[in-house]
Amino acid sequence: MKDLLQQFENKQPEIVFNWKDSETEAEGWTVINSLRGGAAGGGTRMRKGLDMNEVLSLAKTMEVKFSVSGPAIGGAKSGINFDPSDPRKKGVLQRWYHAVSPLLKSYYGTGGDLNVDEIHEVIPFTEECGVWHPQEGVFNGHFKPTEADKINRIGQLRHGVIKVIENPKFSPDVMRKYTIADMITGYGVAEAARHYYEIYGGSIVGKKAVVQGFGNVGSAAAFYLADMGAKVVGIIDREGGVINEDGFTFEEIRELFLAKKGNQLISTNMISFDEINNRIWNIKSEIFAPCAASRLVTKKQIDSMIESGLEVISCGANVPFADKEIFFGPIMEATDNKVSLIPDFISNCGMARVFAYFMEKKVQITDEAIFADTSEIIRKAIQNIHNKNKSKVNLSATAFEIALQQLVQ
Repeated sequence: MKDLLQQFENKQPEIVFNWKDSETEAEGWTVINSLRGGAAGGGTRMRKGLDMNEVLSLAKTMEVKFSVSGPAIGGAKSGINFDPSDPRKKGVLQRWYHAVSPLLKSYYGTGGDLNVDEIHEVIPFTEECGVWHPQEGVFNGHFKPTEADKINRIGQLRHGVIKVIENPKFSPDVMRKYTIADMITGYGVAEAARHYYEIYGGSIVGKKAVVQGFGNVGSAAAFYLADMGAKVVGIIDREGGVINEDGFTFEEIRELFLAKKGNQLISTNMISFDEINNRIWNIKSEIFAPCAASRLVTKKQIDSMIESGLEVISCGANVPFADKEIFFGPIMEATDNKVSLIPDFISNCGMARVFAYFMEKKVQITDEAIFADTSEIIRKAIQNIHNKNKSKVNLSATAFEIALQQLVQ
């Protein structure tokens, strides 16, 4: 596995597009790791301090993810080094998409990512540039459909991703009009933990869970974990967090979800970041869902959780461990050797899978069909790991081996 990983990591990306904004200090990159299958896909993120290496590592991560979620295309990513709270953000994004639109029409598909919203930014700004849909390049490069077929499938994709969830089983509040894009990644994180117990033995019901981050992914993961009977005992967010060692009720988690302000946890019982950061890693819990930014989780934090009874990690963040390596650094490897670590490219593949699902020929656009499809893709991936490795450790190493055998020729 390590030889395959080294080959994959060291291979130079096929295309690196670099852009410097004419009106601000913003700089952006699109990195296309490969045009496997004639196209590549990966979202657009924005944060201050982002560099090309971050975009490259995420592009390679996307390629591995597509080996699970489909379609069989290359990995790519776009990143803009700019403060997303700057009032000039809209203009920066509009100029960025104008610059990158030839790629989006030909062989690159994008979507929302960190600090860039799929529905309110990516779709309207790419449309302004004459791109039918942010995934148009994947259609043209990979699927090569007829014009009529492309119109039908893009219509399906447009409608499906922004579809408002109507089934209360999948929405914290149907009146608030949460969409598939809002909820599906966190749903996959929770489903990965549930499938893990079903396949490797046991039940998720009554298991205690810690969630890191309360943005789109973390809040949805907490909601679905609580709904399936796990007990969320702690949530740590940027400004602070909440702890209940007996577990919050489903209704309490739902209320926290509905009370969040943007991507921020809001609670009258909030404790400071310093206090929760000292306490949360030592709470007894079996499930950990890291759903904050990449490369935050330290070896000390993981070791404390393992001592407190940790059984499984379902990754909502891409590369959650504080390793410098693109994929399999020493913290991740040590963790994989001690507990069941479901890698990000399986557990957080929900949105990538939704795109793949809607790019297929006519599919059902119902809440039940969309969520069931993502759940089944994740279940199959975990089952494939189990078929090769019945032990409860080295799950990530096994998953990488399965993926890289498809990608490294």
